[in-house]
Amino acid sequence: MRALWTGATGMKSQQTNIDVISNNLANINTTGYKRQKAEFKDLLYANLRGANVNEGGEAVPNGLEVGHGVRPSSISRFFTQGSLEQTNNPFDLALEGRGFFGISSPDGEQLYTRDGSFKYSAEGAVNRLVTANGYSVMDENNNPIFIPGELREIVVQENGLIQGINEAGEQIDIATLKLVDFINPEGLEALGGNTYGATVASGGEAAVQAGAQGLSVRQSFLEASNVQAVDEMVRMITAQRAYETSSKAVQTSDEMMGIANNMRR
Repeated sequence: MRALWTGATGMKSQQTNIDVISNNLANINTTGYKRQKAEFKDLLYANLRGANVNEGGEAVPNGLEVGHGVRPSSISRFFTQGSLEQTNNPFDLALEGRGFFGISSPDGEQLYTRDGSFKYSAEGAVNRLVTANGYSVMDENNNPIFIPGELREIVVQENGLIQGINEAGEQIDIATLKLVDFINPEGLEALGGNTYGATVASGGEAAVQAGAQGLSVRQSFLEASNVQAVDEMVRMITAQRAYETSSKAVQTSDEMMGIANNMRR
């Protein structure tokens, strides 16, 4: 009874689909979050009769194949631009365009993020620029960025240049943000905490010159999640109906086997 197991694969696949949709909805207010979508492929086919095989001198134009269900093939992530929300915090930075901020974990691992809600970590007379997780924000030379403590104002230019204005009104250059991109951003590994890691599939990081390559930094803004609640709810309803249909196939197969088992001469 192939239908029994075929229906089961449909139920399992739709469970994965619901998991992905639920994660999208849970992160609808997560800064810089990029929505995901489950994709599927059909399973192997039982070839009961091949096409173009002569039977009794007549050609058979169509084969006789029966599928064995469905399986999840991948979970894609869509790096489309999220809306920008103004915060009036000078260390809230949003990327407009394709790219990532370069950051570093405490053990020196190079990571990447679209979440620009940066903070101060006071270290003596200077302040280290960090993420909410305490990861260092890196400059274009791959060094942590330190902000002098006596500055009156911080200005971040669209090209990622961080400048400070001291008490005397003088403007000084501090550092330039590390901005990178990848050939295949969908190949990045999501590590949690709004961070990504490079993989073989994503390719190595490539420096991006903000302002000249369609990327700009917006100070006092944050990029919102690109999840659309209405779209996700529609997808959830569709997945639920598909799950119900697959479960009905399992139930029908069970009833058919019950009828066969109860047959009498």
